[in-house]
Amino acid sequence: MNERRQVTGLEAHAAGGTGRMTLCDPRDIGMGHVVRRYVKATYWGRPRYLEIDSALYARPEGPGRRRFVRRVLRDAAAVTDAELDALLNYEWRSRLTAAWLIGVDRRASYRERIGTLLLDSEVRFAGVGYCFALARLGTRADAELLVAYLDRYLARPELDYDQAAALGALLRLDAELGTAYADRIVAPDGPWDTWVGEQVGSDASSLAPERLRAWTDLRCDFADGWTRP
Repeated sequence: MNERRQVTGLEAHAAGGTGRMTLCDPRDIGMGHVVRRYVKATYWGRPRYLEIDSALYARPEGPGRRRFVRRVLRDAAAVTDAELDALLNYEWRSRLTAAWLIGVDRRASYRERIGTLLLDSEVRFAGVGYCFALARLGTRADAELLVAYLDRYLARPELDYDQAAALGALLRLDAELGTAYADRIVAPDGPWDTWVGEQVGSDASSLAPERLRAWTDLRCDFADGWTRP
């Protein structure tokens, strides 16, 4: 049953849309539980999708860290492909969470889907999860998907989407794989410098490549240290 529909205006904005977008509410296909279980599970009074984005869970002294890790690992292992598909067809919170679970469990079967979603950039905010997933999958194929994204969106300085997260993930993959995909991008006066220079009001230091790589490392190194309960 196909319940996908196009939305615009306020409905698209609430879903994180960058314009006209297509989505499917999981409730329309009998899977309303996926948002409740995977996206809105609460920690310290906040839903999971906010904890994923904040990275507070990575602090060794963080309250409830063990519980957060245990539940994420459990759900990453348990979530079915049908449930992931339902989340990836919905709004930004669901897509962010699904991408995170894919990355934690390293589900390589979702590589092309994640790459397509990242390149399409149909919704804001979810791209951080897509980049995390590709960094965790950790192959040249993942690096090439990130390069394709950066080649497209660094040429669009008016679109401040997920360029920072993509570069951080690419730099991590270069370091792990011994590749140099990012070299031409971060070369002096290259595509990255040009794009950063067009970001009016942005703090250039926050967009320094080494800082973006460190942010990706924080997430991925923490995930690499997890073991199944």
